[in-house]
Amino acid sequence: ALLDLSGVHQVKGTWMASTTLPCNYTPSEGFTQQTLSWSMERDHSTSTIFRRDDSGDHVLLSQFRDRVSVPKHSPGDVSLLIENLEIPDSGHYTCQVIWRSKNNSLITKEVTTMVKVVKVAATKPIIRAGELGLTVPAGARASLTCVASGSPPISYRWFRGTPGGKAQLLSRQAELAWDSLRPSDAGKYYCEAENR
Repeated sequence: ALLDLSGVHQVKGTWMASTTLPCNYTPSEGFTQQTLSWSMERDHSTSTIFRRDDSGDHVLLSQFRDRVSVPKHSPGDVSLLIENLEIPDSGHYTCQVIWRSKNNSLITKEVTTMVKVVKVAATKPIIRAGELGLTVPAGARASLTCVASGSPPISYRWFRGTPGGKAQLLSRQAELAWDSLRPSDAGKYYCEAENR
């Protein structure tokens, strides 16, 4: 058992996030990696997604173009990174490595991982209330920061005024900052957080 591939049986990924399918071996003297391929089986058909050989790296399925990669500079690490996971990415993935030995014989090993892509429940942004009523000396630096929990991405807007009334948009950042407060800056401010 000189050359052995190690992987995991199952990987759970989150829709729109990225995940890594581990596939590793310990490089040993006298054996050179000839080819590496990652294939995917779904609905009883198998297709090769990624292939690395003497001519370089090739992504062979258009649905994975620009979304899959394998580390280039870590010998023995042939794990597959899949970015921006889609629901149809669920399936069985097989990592296959072929080595050539000094006496020119070929050794092939493979390991299969099941990938399940799940949608995470989307949640509305909830803003954590900060201090209400701040007293700050004129001329001081000050900032108000808005922090919300919920499904990313979250965008923020700061207004001066009262919600539902007349309000002036001051910032599209999570933080509203003043370098030097003036007496005219006194008033009511509120933040809005928004996601998809």
